[in-house]
Amino acid sequence: MGRQSAGPPLLIACALGIERLALRAGDRSGAGGPVTFLRTGMGPQAAEEAVTRRLADPALDGAAVLATGFCAGLAPGMHPGDLVVAEETREARGTVPCVGTELLVKELVRALPGRTVHTGPLTGSDHIVRGQERSDLLATGAIAVDMESAATLLSAVRTGARPVAAVRVVVDAPEHELVRIGTVRGGISAFRVLRSVLPAFFEWHRSLLLPRR
Repeated sequence: MGRQSAGPPLLIACALGIERLALRAGDRSGAGGPVTFLRTGMGPQAAEEAVTRRLADPALDGAAVLATGFCAGLAPGMHPGDLVVAEETREARGTVPCVGTELLVKELVRALPGRTVHTGPLTGSDHIVRGQERSDLLATGAIAVDMESAATLLSAVRTGARPVAAVRVVVDAPEHELVRIGTVRGGISAFRVLRSVLPAFFEWHRSLLLPRR
């Protein structure tokens, strides 16, 4: 029997060229259906505009959307290379629940044995978060922050009902602050982790194609 092709395509959104490079390096075409990679550009406005525009394409009608890339960890003890699987994304305009969190955790553990996977709320920001602001966000219950995931998922569900998720790799943590996220280089741990996540994403996507009982 051939691969099942009915079901939603998959849109994987990231902000930076280096994030897309890592994802492309790990792409072995193992998805359960058509896959589109979208580089949105940095910041919530860029993410919102890029995702809304891309999902207007009839070929992506009903597409599942997965936001990924790097993030800042908020909790003490987080390290670069840790993974964050969002249970929901938050921003001022609303909260979006994520689909298939448990499956993503299971598949990421399988794909990256030994890597720590954190689950919880992922919050959005329009700037890089440091110092006291990081502590303030942690106090809200969020475990990580980035500038695009919340805007990406909110834009995605506003264009139509669809499965959404967000998986981020910690590159900046309380004890490991970067001067600037744009200084990330291919040799660091976070890049290598991001290069290895696609099998988990594809398993998540395949699960959406299975008949519901």
